[in-house]
Amino acid sequence: MYALVALPLLIILMGIGLPVAWSFAGVLAYLTFVYDANLNTLMLQGFRSLNSLVLVALPLFILTGYLMQSGGIAQRIISFIERLATGKGGMGTAMVLSSSVFGAIAGTATAAIASIGSIMTEPLIARGYPRGRIAALLGISSLLGILIPPSITMILFAVVTRQSVAACFAATIGPAILLIIGLILYNRFLVGRAFEELPADESAGPRESFGKVTLKALPALSLPIIILGGIYGGVFTPTEAAAVAAVAALIVGGLIYREFTWRSLARSVVQATETTGTIILILLFSFMISRIMAFERVPQDLTEAIQSVVTSPIGALLIVNLVLIVAGALMDDISVTVVIAPLFLPLMIANGVDPVHFAAIVGCSVVIGANSPPVAPTLFLSCKITRAPIMQAVMPALGLMTFVAFPVMLITTFWPALSLAIPRALDLM
Repeated sequence: MYALVALPLLIILMGIGLPVAWSFAGVLAYLTFVYDANLNTLMLQGFRSLNSLVLVALPLFILTGYLMQSGGIAQRIISFIERLATGKGGMGTAMVLSSSVFGAIAGTATAAIASIGSIMTEPLIARGYPRGRIAALLGISSLLGILIPPSITMILFAVVTRQSVAACFAATIGPAILLIIGLILYNRFLVGRAFEELPADESAGPRESFGKVTLKALPALSLPIIILGGIYGGVFTPTEAAAVAAVAALIVGGLIYREFTWRSLARSVVQATETTGTIILILLFSFMISRIMAFERVPQDLTEAIQSVVTSPIGALLIVNLVLIVAGALMDDISVTVVIAPLFLPLMIANGVDPVHFAAIVGCSVVIGANSPPVAPTLFLSCKITRAPIMQAVMPALGLMTFVAFPVMLITTFWPALSLAIPRALDLM
């Protein structure tokens, strides 16, 4: 009974502005007090849970994202895709595809927003896109980094649910492709109906030839091929792939593009360290909270309570989808992954849902929740980068979620083959 207060308490603490890691610490303190848990034992179990080789990939992929920003890699990728995506809605298509390629290297939405948003906002405005629509499209597109491997969120899901990282990576590829197609088609539809995409401004001078842009982008575009090809080709593990990605980003940005300075390199390391430290603290506290809840049989009681009300697997899946979206609208993607995923996993297994399939469901829910009011952390960050008033971005974001992201989530939920076909084909399950 006391455990039911934990989630509302976490939301309240985050809502009053307490940092996410310390909000988890507050919930842990509450549960430790009401259940009279042994804090020393909990700390020991929490640190043992952190003793995982898989978690080594976390700081390395985060560092890769920041190195891409400061090393000119993101700039080359975006320039190449911008020239590749022509026709009606071409610039919007370029933003979506740039986010997908960026996600295939860095795996974080924050880095994608900062890099792609700062580079593409003004060109999109020059072609008639309202700032609010740019922010909304950037917010949804940036979360392709959660669905396209390697994904920080999927690494966390695999760790807290004890699943294969490679299988969780592969499970989200199908939904990611579906989301990319949906975003491109919806943007093309809006370009034709809501506003006109103006021709490029030629006053800035002649543009580089496509061949020259492609040649410059080749080293940057080789990164996702090396990383994903290495993982699924059996050359190295996801953890080793993270180390390769970081080294490759250093080589490409430092020796080929030569855009690194000691200051930018130090800034990237500091930012990656800060982000990693926050995530590790959240993981530590969540592991300790999970131990208390497991000892008190909270997941099992929750499963029994829901199944006593909803007797069909479809009803249970719809309830979990709703909870994931609401939780995602109130918490960040990391919090949703480390709190909600372990809590509802027994319910999903009881209703015949494979844990790897559940990983894809969680990933799709984050795309919706992270852009939904009242918290909407991704949408707020997009508005900050694009300098768009939040009220101008809310309606376009709701349109993208209603007509693209939510249908993709439902298809992912009720068509397991979309998520499980690739992991099975690669013999990861």
